[in-house]
Amino acid sequence: MNPNPKFRLQGIMLASLVFIADQIVKYAMLGPLQLKSRGVIHIVSFFDLQYAEKSAAPMSFLTADSDAERWALVALTSVIAAAVAVWMWREKLRGDILALSLVLGGALGNIVDRVRYGYVVDYADLHFGDFRPFYIFNLADACITIGVLILLARAFLMREKEPVQEPASSADIVERT
Repeated sequence: MNPNPKFRLQGIMLASLVFIADQIVKYAMLGPLQLKSRGVIHIVSFFDLQYAEKSAAPMSFLTADSDAERWALVALTSVIAAAVAVWMWREKLRGDILALSLVLGGALGNIVDRVRYGYVVDYADLHFGDFRPFYIFNLADACITIGVLILLARAFLMREKEPVQEPASSADIVERT
């Protein structure tokens, strides 16, 4: 079964939309809202806009404190994004293609930040009182997370069922010989 070109186009369009939306929101945070100088904008009791710069990989997995580490992280994340793009291009199932496109669009948005600023711009602060279930994040991070969760859910919950084969009867064996 070959990948449906229509699904590929939808995936490319969704990845592009995620990337563009991420860059527009980051522009709004840095430009018109001037979040960097304002620090925090309270939206509702459990969500604020709070400026943060993330120089490390997610969850501080890899640090990027020097220029060499920064460009190594850009290279590593670019290789991963390219692998996701190839996977998306070869994938046959629409749901997986769309999930991969969320990951790809988000990854590209964060890669552009690292190239442009040397860090990823984060601004979304979800909290319940003092409890913060996540680090401060951005739209790209949210799309990557949602895409990965969709892929995991589809992998665990939507496995293809093996066709049931009935055991051959003695009459079938005699006919074949």
